[in-house]
Amino acid sequence: MARRALTTTAAALTAAAALLLTGCGGSDKSSSDDIKGADTGSGSPSASASTSDAGAPDISVPSDFHLVFDFDVPSDAKQASALSDAQNYIRALKHGISKQDPNDPAYQYYSTGQAAQYSKSQIQAWVKGHWTVTGTDKYYDANVTSLSGGKRELVTFCRNQAKSYSKEIKSGKILYTGENADSYVKYQLLMYPPTGSAKAWKASLVEVKGKAKECQK
Repeated sequence: MARRALTTTAAALTAAAALLLTGCGGSDKSSSDDIKGADTGSGSPSASASTSDAGAPDISVPSDFHLVFDFDVPSDAKQASALSDAQNYIRALKHGISKQDPNDPAYQYYSTGQAAQYSKSQIQAWVKGHWTVTGTDKYYDANVTSLSGGKRELVTFCRNQAKSYSKEIKSGKILYTGENADSYVKYQLLMYPPTGSAKAWKASLVEVKGKAKECQK
């Protein structure tokens, strides 16, 4: 099922990324807080950091799919922007799935290199299965660590996909699954600041850890 394939495919794509992230200094491994009663709409406080980008692509998702980002906004402006566009990277991936377009410009706007390859491969898997997204997808316990004197930011966060489901496009059938160890995922995204005419931070590397015990509650 596509919802589970997301992490399985990631393992093959991110082996090199894991080594590179470790070489960059790793991430904060402190224990995470409980999932809070977050806004179940498509936004969060961190979303406002990139709203001034008039050239940003559409990253909307279907009305029956809710992305919840329960993130505390960092006081540092650069870290706040990096976290906001890491969130937009996730939105762009889901947008590409809903549009069934492996070459969707949305994820390309917020990613490059291995992170862009990861998004494309995920969208391709959903297209092949004739699935789209539905339900509620929760992200929480975000942490941002500055690397190389602030030249890049390592963004980490947890995910609970227990209520995020695949839906067959043709029949509309929702493929329900119960909550289990596979529901909990840990993300690490290496974010680079805008260069040239670009306005968005871009994810260059993404590591996805399945059955993340540190995210389980």
